[in-house]
Parts: sequence; structure tokens; C-alpha cells
Amino acid sequence: MKEDEKLDIPTLFEIMKDKTDLTYNEAAKLQEELRLKKEAGSCITAGMKRDKDAMDKMKKRVQEAEGELSIVKGVGMNSPEMKEAQDRIKELDNSLSIALEINESHQRYNGKLQTRVTDLEEDNKKLTKQISDHIKKYEDVFRKAGM
Repeated sequence: MKEDEKLDIPTLFEIMKDKTDLTYNEAAKLQEELRLKKEAGSCITAGMKRDKDAMDKMKKRVQEAEGELSIVKGVGMNSPEMKEAQDRIKELDNSLSIALEINESHQRYNGKLQTRVTDLEEDNKKLTKQISDHIKKYEDVFRKAGM
């Protein structure tokens, strides 16, 4: 303890002088309580000071980080590389929309072609059956003719 802190805590003589009805043990306990209260107050004050210092450092770091972030955003969005990238993105979006239109058109056309192929296959089966029936009908005539 420092000298000036000792002066704030009354001596046993001073306590006994102010409160004559106390015993020596009671006065010693009272003096100890006063000393502990003083120390607790200084511990709390020191803790608050540490917390305030830490808080000030954190605030400063946050401000620096926010400043750097705003600089990066400002420079990054207006940089030639970013403008070039944005132009490239627009080109790719345009190419994609054209490709999607072509794909849709091809799908419609392929659907029509598939329908036409199915119709032709059915017609082919009908013609095959008709030819087969015709051959069976005139089979005897063909045999006699030598075919």
C-alpha cells in the first residue's frame, strides 16, 4: 500500500476515539472492513479502466476496418478490372439468352420432327402389311409366272 492510501484508513486509536463503546477486537474488525472496502473500490476502478482501454482499442480497430473497407469498395467498384469484368458479364448474359432462345427453338423443331418420324413409321408398317397381304393374295399367280 502507498502512504497516502494508509492515511485514508483510520488507525485503531482513531476508531476507538470516535466510537468509545467498541472493544479492541470490534475496532480491528471495523478497520479491516474499511480497508477491504477501499481495496475493492480500487479493484473495481482498475477493472473499469482496463475495460475502457480495451473498449477504446476495439473502437479504434473497428473504425480503421470500416475505413479500409470503404476504400476497397470505392476503388474496387470503379477499377478498370471491375469495369472489364462487368462488361464481360453483360456479354456472357447476352450469349446465354441467345443460346436459350436457340435451344427452345430446337426443342420445338425436334418435337415436330419426332411427330413426323412416328407418323412415317406408322405409315411404313401399314404399307408393309398391305404389301404382305397383296403378296399372299397373288402368291399362286406369282409362282405360276415364275417369280
